[in-house]
Amino acid sequence: MTFRCFLDLPSEAIGGHFGAVAGLDRWAGGVIQPAQFAPVIVRAGGNGRKVIRPMHWGFPAPGQSAEMTPPGGMRWVSYVRNLESPFWIGNLRHVGLRCLIPLTSFVVSRGSKGGQLQCRIDARPVFAAAGIWRDLTDMPVFAMLTTDPSHALLPVEGGKGPASMPALLDEAGQEQWLRADWKEAAALIQPYGKSDLVVESIG
Repeated sequence: MTFRCFLDLPSEAIGGHFGAVAGLDRWAGGVIQPAQFAPVIVRAGGNGRKVIRPMHWGFPAPGQSAEMTPPGGMRWVSYVRNLESPFWIGNLRHVGLRCLIPLTSFVVSRGSKGGQLQCRIDARPVFAAAGIWRDLTDMPVFAMLTTDPSHALLPVEGGKGPASMPALLDEAGQEQWLRADWKEAAALIQPYGKSDLVVESIG
């Protein structure tokens, strides 16, 4: 499960849209991908203000740690699909360890029909997927939650569509994800059902 994700806005524009402080380590715009650093939005400790923090995309795989694994030997887990997995549940239930992953578009495979689909939200220059994060000894890391694909991504003529897609949040859902208890937050993780999801075939 891998998506090509794009964030084609600088930190200042991202912060303005989400009401977040841009921070000192600025993002200029471009592709974000697993095993690299990307900007995510979290709530700061005491005052709860939203801030943009660069983090490594991917948690260490079970049984691995950055301190004990030889250089180049780390395996990273970048996506969260099973919300009941013991590997993820502690982060998911901890409201302070949830984050928003800003995106301007993403690309998924079309499934059995071949080719790719590029997706964005109409009339919104940037939107967000649900994520979780935590601090390691040497760096912060995050992972993206995923869901079954929206109906807009399924082929109208039948056949198998994409295996999954990012767990997108509308604007109200973004605030809930960062503030709500786990029962309420978990209900947000479902295929995006709004009509403003724009899907275009790119081959």
